[in-house]
Amino acid sequence: MFEYFPGNYVWNLSVVATLNSGGLIDEVDRACRPIREAAGRGEDAGTAEFLHAWTQLADTLVSQAEAAEKAGRTRNAGRLYARATNYLVQAERMQSASSPVRITTYERCLDLMQKSFALADPRTSRVSIPFGDTTLPAYFTKAPAADHGPAPVMIMWNGLDSTKEHIYLSGISDELAARGISTLMVDTPGSGEALRLGGLTSRIETEVWAAACVDHLETRDDVDPRRIGLAGWSLGGYYAPRAAAFEKRLALVVAWGANHDWGAVQRRRVEREGERPVPHYWEHVLWVWGFDDLDSFLTYADDVHLDGVVEKITVPFLICHGENDRQIPLAYAHRSYDQAVNSPKRELRIFTGAEGGAEHIGLDHLPYVRDFVADWVEETFASVPS
Repeated sequence: MFEYFPGNYVWNLSVVATLNSGGLIDEVDRACRPIREAAGRGEDAGTAEFLHAWTQLADTLVSQAEAAEKAGRTRNAGRLYARATNYLVQAERMQSASSPVRITTYERCLDLMQKSFALADPRTSRVSIPFGDTTLPAYFTKAPAADHGPAPVMIMWNGLDSTKEHIYLSGISDELAARGISTLMVDTPGSGEALRLGGLTSRIETEVWAAACVDHLETRDDVDPRRIGLAGWSLGGYYAPRAAAFEKRLALVVAWGANHDWGAVQRRRVEREGERPVPHYWEHVLWVWGFDDLDSFLTYADDVHLDGVVEKITVPFLICHGENDRQIPLAYAHRSYDQAVNSPKRELRIFTGAEGGAEHIGLDHLPYVRDFVADWVEETFASVPS
């Protein structure tokens, strides 16, 4: 993995994710040069400086976007707003849950993302998915194929620390749209806007979220209800397979990172084994899951696993994992595959260091992994009757 900040895995993860989601190396370098010394103090220290430096970069791009918009250069303006969102949302995920500026920073990301859609991607819109007495925030990218009749749809879910904005900026919805597939990118409980602005925390029974997503999609006349799939990356590699095991309206499922036993990973992290995805890790985890103390959380997290669950998956199941994933053991990918005995089409794809995509969810070569997933989804949907 490209390591701008030698020895600081968490900060490097943000840099490489940004670059592989449309960031430009010159802009990233200009933001990172002033904070090299801060990065050397560890993953938690200096995150406010990280946010300040990357916010300055975002401010520059927003000024350029406003000038381009005023000049009638709408596509250029929209792309600048998108790139500003990319930088800002990556800096936001580095902040502690108690940071006094975290929520306002994220609200700005939402505003910039909407400006980008309006100017450069009118096929993507904001939607709200009914969920109990509230809603789940989401973006829907309508594939051109859906203009001519109901089209297949992929539901995309986050992990522990990502948002629907990260999903969109990865380019997965563009790639799926080019293959005739629409995309619903959802902030599930415990992630993104659902957590930050809605106060919804995560839970073991992710099939409840899946049912809400499918219920919503079945109300749309541009969706083929027989071809609705689900993919989740990082912790979504637990969320999505768990959901597909119990929500039988799904036609396929993808674990983009095989998070087979996330609870065991937490026990390892207490012992400082393996890398962690974000600074201020335990504060973040307790926020996501709605716990006040670590011991109670760890006891609950022991049940966040897929043993006895993936056997219930009866649809095509793709498991992608990086050979050098420093967060989630490669053995978990094999465990998910070995246990998914009732899937009619199960596939395990391990990305190697030689080809790239070997790090967590393939962030070191994200477009390569993304396009593989999109191809598999297209090919698999083709075998499902509409």
